[in-house]
Amino acid sequence: MTHNKVVRAANGWAMLLVNLVFYAASIFWFISGARDGVAFTVIAAALFFTFTCFLGAGFFVVNPNYSALLVLFGRYKGTVSTNGFFWTNPLNRRIRISLRVRNQETSRLKVNERSGNPVDIAAVVVWRVVDPYCAQFEVDEYQQYVSVQSESALRNLATRYHYDGEDHEVTLRGSTDEVNDKLKEELQERLNRAGVEVMEARLSHLAYAAEIASEMLRRQQATAVVAARRKIVEGAVGMVEHALDELSRKNIVKLDDERKATMVSNLLVVLCSESSATPVVNAGTLYQ
Repeated sequence: MTHNKVVRAANGWAMLLVNLVFYAASIFWFISGARDGVAFTVIAAALFFTFTCFLGAGFFVVNPNYSALLVLFGRYKGTVSTNGFFWTNPLNRRIRISLRVRNQETSRLKVNERSGNPVDIAAVVVWRVVDPYCAQFEVDEYQQYVSVQSESALRNLATRYHYDGEDHEVTLRGSTDEVNDKLKEELQERLNRAGVEVMEARLSHLAYAAEIASEMLRRQQATAVVAARRKIVEGAVGMVEHALDELSRKNIVKLDDERKATMVSNLLVVLCSESSATPVVNAGTLYQ
């Protein structure tokens, strides 16, 4: 939705020259009328001088990355987007809108993620106005509108994903790029009405809420310990299997099933133990 209409205003320097000529003419007529004693000329010169002052109220400047909306008695006349010095009907109301890129960070929100766990989350949104008409007339206070919609979109996003999960699952913590893209897409849909372009949206803060942070940390640590143990066991089993195969292939010693079980047990204890093993020297036979 857009109603923005770009118009060209009169050159300000040319109108300034005309205005100066009018000032000089009105002063000259006033002096001439007063010298000759012609009341009509004096009154006409005074009125012309007043009209010239009125024309002087029509000058305005459009700075880089700004635009000016022209409104005449409640009717939108157009938008001047070209930078420079211009003149327009003095009765036109000129509303300046900044087109510069803006950086905005939401406040830290406490939201329940998909699993129901409360998380603290915040985001940074980079945006700019691309349709001055919509920014001014379609919404009330477009800057506040962007702020409120940013927080609303962030809340909605957080409820759709788990904080953490499996590798193949999109999560808030593990899938940063995908989550940021979804946030930008949803926020752009919300801000189209305000004539705003979302250039970038990304999470700036993400953590479990304080009341459950310690418990979740313990769970993460337990998960990490279990994963590490699994890797250790997988490696130990491979080493034991390799040892038995090498002993059998090179025919160094022949072991029955019972001795193999004892050897496997001893090797797994040595390889999987967190502390160094204490060797025990067997001075008898293998069966003692």
